[in-house]
Amino acid sequence: MAPRTRLGAILPDLTPWRSSREFRLLWVQGLIAFFGSSMALIALPLQIKDLTDSPAAVGAMGAVELVPLVVFGLYGGALADAADRRKVILATEAGLGLLAVLLLVNALIPAPMLWPLYVVAAGVSALAGLQRPALDSLLARIVPHDQLTAAAALNALRWQTGAIAGPALAGVVVAYAGYPTAYSVTVLGFAVSVAMCTRLSPAPPSHDAERPSLRGIAQGARYAWSRPVLLGTYAIDLAAMFFAYPNTVFPFLADDLHATWALGLMYAAGSVGSVLLSLTSGWTSRVRRHGLFVVFGAAGWGLAITAAGWFANVWLVLLCMVFAGAGDMLSGLGRSTIWNQTIPEELRGRLAGIEVLSYSVGPQLGQVRAGTLAGWTGTRNAIWSGGLACVASVGVLAAVLPKLLTYDADTDTDAQLRRARKEEAAAAAASAI
Repeated sequence: MAPRTRLGAILPDLTPWRSSREFRLLWVQGLIAFFGSSMALIALPLQIKDLTDSPAAVGAMGAVELVPLVVFGLYGGALADAADRRKVILATEAGLGLLAVLLLVNALIPAPMLWPLYVVAAGVSALAGLQRPALDSLLARIVPHDQLTAAAALNALRWQTGAIAGPALAGVVVAYAGYPTAYSVTVLGFAVSVAMCTRLSPAPPSHDAERPSLRGIAQGARYAWSRPVLLGTYAIDLAAMFFAYPNTVFPFLADDLHATWALGLMYAAGSVGSVLLSLTSGWTSRVRRHGLFVVFGAAGWGLAITAAGWFANVWLVLLCMVFAGAGDMLSGLGRSTIWNQTIPEELRGRLAGIEVLSYSVGPQLGQVRAGTLAGWTGTRNAIWSGGLACVASVGVLAAVLPKLLTYDADTDTDAQLRRARKEEAAAAAASAI
């Protein structure tokens, strides 16, 4: 094999970028929106800290955000199945821009108030819960069936690149230019993002959709419960994040290692690992056993977190966090591919709402677990014990739900059905031209 060919087999598969105008638009729009929102994500808790000088007040943001995320995430899933997904994305993006304007106005007044910051935090969580199912469920419609893994890798590369560069840039802007400048960049980012969303093609429901309702949400939940493969993806992600999400204790870990200078690197190391895997993800497009991605990726995450808690050398800890990020990325690719390959179009929005909860609630609860256990047993004990619990729980879940391990995109009945229906729709569209 020629060197150029070998390199192409490792680098990210850019086929979705070339084949889908809608994917390109959403990719660029998401990157711009992420960089803009990074300013507010960094500035908002810092401003609460400056106004209150209270760790509890900053931590209260998590409580304020959790309930809207759960409620509106489930409702957003039902809405994505019943409405034009383009309109949902456009409306929520505009709403996020208006909340950024509120932050800017509050920062410009002589005595900024505290309560608008919590209102905005709750509002952002609610709008994100409404928007994310529409975004996630749109991917399978705009990208060909056999390109879904590659599309997931490209999306992950976008988010993780933003997760490294966005907060770093935001920290500099907040430190040297102040809160009004940071919030102004956020407003500008959402303005550009909304303009790009207007260029998306309509994405109406593909069936006679009912209005969003509790009955519709329950229908989606029953479908998820009937699919052991889907249950496995949700349960393993929840377990991995609940037992082995260490971010909340990083400040204390940095103190224990006498390396307070490394705190920022600890937060970034996982994203570095994710980016490295994404940049070498070309091989993942040729794999059909995506359930193995989920299991081995989550187990790798747990093992790396365990090692991070054991080591007393900060550089080894950082290296472990890089490996943990790569494992999390591998598991995420498997989950995303299975979801998009097997879920029926008429239920995709509601299942996306459940997916939002599965990968959002886990880290929230994991922070509570890690912080509480660290207070009882010490920071490093809380980290390595959580990593071991993650590995054990992944093993138990894989044994209880063996269909996840044996999932094969070429032979799975649901994947075959989705592929056939997509090919029929493409053929019908081609014949209508």
